[in-house]
Amino acid sequence: MVLDFAIARSTMHPTEMLIRRLRVDTHLSDDDAKAIHSLKVETRVVPADTCLVSEGDRPTHCCLIIKGFACRSKVANNGKRQILSFHIPGDIPDLQSLFLKTMDHDLATMSPATVGFIAHSALEHLVRTHPSIACALWRETLVDAAIFREWIVNMGVRPAAARMAHLLAELRQRMAAVGLTNGEEFEFPVTQSELGEALGLSTVHINRVLQAFRAERILDLQKNFVTIEDYEKVVQASGFDESYLFLTRNVPSS
Repeated sequence: MVLDFAIARSTMHPTEMLIRRLRVDTHLSDDDAKAIHSLKVETRVVPADTCLVSEGDRPTHCCLIIKGFACRSKVANNGKRQILSFHIPGDIPDLQSLFLKTMDHDLATMSPATVGFIAHSALEHLVRTHPSIACALWRETLVDAAIFREWIVNMGVRPAAARMAHLLAELRQRMAAVGLTNGEEFEFPVTQSELGEALGLSTVHINRVLQAFRAERILDLQKNFVTIEDYEKVVQASGFDESYLFLTRNVPSS
């Protein structure tokens, strides 16, 4: 079933996942959807660990994740990397580069990915001529900021198991909102080391928490897929409240 869905996605128009994402929480008319469809998108298939935009770059295009996963990150003076966010199909992780001309972080793929590059000039014309699309994209940046705030809380005050459960609950809801879950299973192609870079935990600690969740039949992460075995226990373990995601469509809670 997952394979069939992957094949179906491969035949989609490059902007289809973006339209699907925007329609989760914003009304887009058919004319708006046609305008997004008409964007010129330069599509590239890139391997995992490809740096799409680097800190200090002055990009002229925004990156649309069409297939695969990406992350934003920064590297400290001591060489350690902090992953700041994970991005799924339908996301434009560097949308802020339309107005903030110099990148202050890196954007890289975490898996083999299909990425669409959309010229800033095309997006600027789109938002000038379609105010509802401008509002939808603006709303995306506000939700992005809300997710950042929740990540700060997650890193700052929650213990290790709660941090991981919260992150995976968030991803489950975001993926479900755009139709990228298969029951309680969803793709999450990260290593334990990368998960540690996102959660501020050592690989040993990550492994220990995953083993505990697996033993308690709460959730499992194996072979690049997460399986939520007991969503209510995930919520209880993390205190997860999806309100900060501002999902107006009905995403199943179990």
